[in-house]
Amino acid sequence: MKDPSRSSTSPSIIGEDVIINGHSHEDDNPFAEYMWMENEEEFNRQAIALVLKQFVFIAQIEEELWEEEFIERCFQEMLEEEEEHEWFIPARDLPQTMDQIQDQFNDLVISDSSSLEDLVVKSNLNPNAKEFVPGVKYLNI
Repeated sequence: MKDPSRSSTSPSIIGEDVIINGHSHEDDNPFAEYMWMENEEEFNRQAIALVLKQFVFIAQIEEELWEEEFIERCFQEMLEEEEEHEWFIPARDLPQTMDQIQDQFNDLVISDSSSLEDLVVKSNLNPNAKEFVPGVKYLNI
């Protein structure tokens, strides 16, 4: 008896479809498998162009990352300077509640007019000077 698995799956070879040395008998050119080498230089140019495009893309991404890192460092240094010099920061330095505002008003001192007159008498300012108006240039003639 025949093995049913062999008979149903084995391909049938008909006359001229015999393959010798990896080439079918119908193949006239014995160098057909090497024909890809004909365009090897063009393939290499395309491959190099693709690699260069990828390199440029990676360089652009790397530059953007460096810029982001630089900006982040600048912001961090600015924050450190603000903390170091205790510059005015509204969120920190402005009073937040009405009680704090009321305390600041209570701390203000109202001076009497006699101390104001003493200040005018002891002043070094020129009482005959012209009044300053911003944006107006005065000519000394």
